[in-house]
Amino acid sequence: MKNKQTALGVIRRAVENYGMIKPGDRIAVGVSGGKDSTALLWLLSELSHFGDYDFGLEAVTVDPSFSDVTGKDADYSALSSFCERIGVRHTVIKTKIASIVFEARNEGSPCSLCSRLRRGALNDAAEALGCGVLALGHHMDDAAETFMMNLLLGGKVACFSPVTEYEKVRLIRPLIYMREREIAPLCRAFSLPVAEKVCPEDGATERERMKKTLRSLDRDYRGVYKAVVGALERGGIDGWKSRG
Repeated sequence: MKNKQTALGVIRRAVENYGMIKPGDRIAVGVSGGKDSTALLWLLSELSHFGDYDFGLEAVTVDPSFSDVTGKDADYSALSSFCERIGVRHTVIKTKIASIVFEARNEGSPCSLCSRLRRGALNDAAEALGCGVLALGHHMDDAAETFMMNLLLGGKVACFSPVTEYEKVRLIRPLIYMREREIAPLCRAFSLPVAEKVCPEDGATERERMKKTLRSLDRDYRGVYKAVVGALERGGIDGWKSRG
């Protein structure tokens, strides 16, 4: 996908189908530096210029400090420059998450714990910045992968929700109708910065294995990802009940 208007249309459909954004909202976008969250920040920034939307944005990066484990620091300078260019304040939260996950806890499957700790840090940051909404860059592929992992590895029918209402923060995922393969061309077409991955587990996780499995299925049964998301919506599973 290289057409900005098409991408904005996909975002608007998710926002409107699930009532993700309300007038006057202040949204903290969790930005890791990867393509998905950076594209989300840019698209929400573009959407905020439309007359029928009235919301403010903050960009928040939780730095797990992988350098404590790998010796290699993440570089967020290009992301900070990009945020300055689009007029969004960028806050980097330095944490010890990597040390907790890989050293103190020595997790055999570290992704789940790392995700929970980063989510907690993002929630705290959103609240501290006066944001009642936290936006995350999970897309359609993530939804299908999460559903299949829960089904095949956990023996349950479950997925993350498009919108989750917590006590102080509303969590939204505006990219749920966008395929991962559509995001990289968008980043290239509009010169969005993408940081180098420094996580030592990158490419060696259960999610990566499920990603490959679904891609193989999609070659034989075209439309697997849309079929899964459609089933989630038709079944009303975990908040997947579109108003559209």
